[in-house]
Amino acid sequence: MRASDHPPVCTDDPNSNVIDLFTRLPFSHPFNRRFIRLAPELDGMQMLYSNASHPERLFSIKVLCWALRADGDIVGLVPWLNSLTPCPDIQDPLNGRWEGYHDPGIDEVFYDAPLHKAMELETAAEYYDYECESDSDPIQEIPDTIGTHAVFSGDGFKTLNLREVVSWRLLFDGTVQGMIVNPEKVRETPVLPGDDSLFAADTHGEFRYYFQHHIANKIKACDPEALQAIALLADS
Repeated sequence: MRASDHPPVCTDDPNSNVIDLFTRLPFSHPFNRRFIRLAPELDGMQMLYSNASHPERLFSIKVLCWALRADGDIVGLVPWLNSLTPCPDIQDPLNGRWEGYHDPGIDEVFYDAPLHKAMELETAAEYYDYECESDSDPIQEIPDTIGTHAVFSGDGFKTLNLREVVSWRLLFDGTVQGMIVNPEKVRETPVLPGDDSLFAADTHGEFRYYFQHHIANKIKACDPEALQAIALLADS
């Protein structure tokens, strides 16, 4: 199936009679909301968000990548709690909410994907063909460029194990998985995206959350504020 077989517009009207000729599904069907292409963010774009505890402040974290949905929608993605999440959809225990994207180079706030990223995604989706036998077949893998760590705990956060995320793997069904190294399977170094020693963090029974590198480093250093945040997540 071609990524370009999915037109760039859709309707969420449940009574829509517009049908995708290839999937035979209405454009409002969840299958058409899946991600079909990723483009790494390499220029430091950020997501801005606020939360109920500090309503007068804005916080920022780096956007990992931009994602094209089958219906043509484009969103930034960030590691957020236990999944890679579209920026407009973030939620957290403190009622965190998305406030827009930020380009720190020109100090500009915006709400739609940058034009150059939209063009990159749409052009790539038109170029590549996918012939998949299963929804779980990988169709793309990009390196992690923001220092994401996966946090594991099997004892209610009394002890933590932090592992670096090497890459993010996009499956045909639109799932995006954070890939980490199984040390016992490493045959060559450095471990690069696509290596046979990688496995999806969320398939491990003790996986809990993703954190970007600055938070991960604070946890490693036993920073009181970071540990308090971990305790809050554990309670929630």
